[in-house]
Amino acid sequence: MRSLFDLAGKIALVTGATRGIGRSIAEELGKAGAKVAICSRKADACAETEADLARSGIEVLAMPCNVSRKEELQALVDATRARWGRIDIVVANAATNPYYGPLTGIGDEAFDKIFANNLKSVLWLAGMTLPGMTAGGSFILVGSIGGIIANTVIGAYGMSKAAGHHLVRNLAAEWGPKNVRVNAIAPGLIKTEFARALWEDPKRAEERVSNTPLRRLGEPRDIGGIAVFLASPAAAFITGQCIVADGGVTIL
Repeated sequence: MRSLFDLAGKIALVTGATRGIGRSIAEELGKAGAKVAICSRKADACAETEADLARSGIEVLAMPCNVSRKEELQALVDATRARWGRIDIVVANAATNPYYGPLTGIGDEAFDKIFANNLKSVLWLAGMTLPGMTAGGSFILVGSIGGIIANTVIGAYGMSKAAGHHLVRNLAAEWGPKNVRVNAIAPGLIKTEFARALWEDPKRAEERVSNTPLRRLGEPRDIGGIAVFLASPAAAFITGQCIVADGGVTIL
C-alpha cells in the first residue's frame, strides 16, 4: 500500500529553489519521489543545485529564470513539460524584498518590484500551469506571517504576501471543481539568506526567539515537509488554506 505522502511519478516545479526554503522544498519533494524542475536567477546556482540533487538520486531539471519576466517564466514551464509531459505540483517560492524601513519611505521602484515579483508572477505562474493540471494537482504559494501580522520594516513585503494569501483563496474557489488544490504556507522567521537582515542582528534575533513559544528560529527544513504534505494525497481535502509555520509567534 502506497503512503499518503508518496509523490512517486509526480512532476513538480519550484521557483527560487537553489537555496533556503525553496531548496528544502525541492529536496523534500524529490525525496518523496517527485521529479523536480527548479530555477533561480543565477545559472551557476542552478547548475550547482541540479548536481547536488542529482547526487541524492533526485531526477531534476534546472534553468535560470527571473520570475518577474513573463517570457522566462513561460520558458521554464515549457521546458518542464517538454522534459516530462506535464506539471502536477507547483511551488511559487521566489520572492524579493529590496526595502527595509517605514512604508512612507519606500520608493515607487522598490514597491513595484516587490509586487511584480511576489504577486503578479504568482498569478502568471498559476495561469501557465493550473489549466494543464489534472485532478489531484496542487499549487502552493510560499507566503509569510508578514502577510498576517504587522511589521515596521518589511511592510510592503507583508502587503504583497497578504495579497498572495487571498489570491490562493480565490484560485482555490475557481479550481476546486476540477479537484485541483491551491494552498499557501506562511513561514515565520526562517534562517535563510533572504531573511538574514532580520535574524543576523543578535538583539532582533534574541527578541524574536524569546517571543516564540518554541523558543527558536525556523530552519528551511521546517517548511519543506509542509510542502510535501500539501502536494500529497494526505492533503486531498485541503484547499484555500494558509498553513502557518512560525513556532507559535502568531498565537500570542
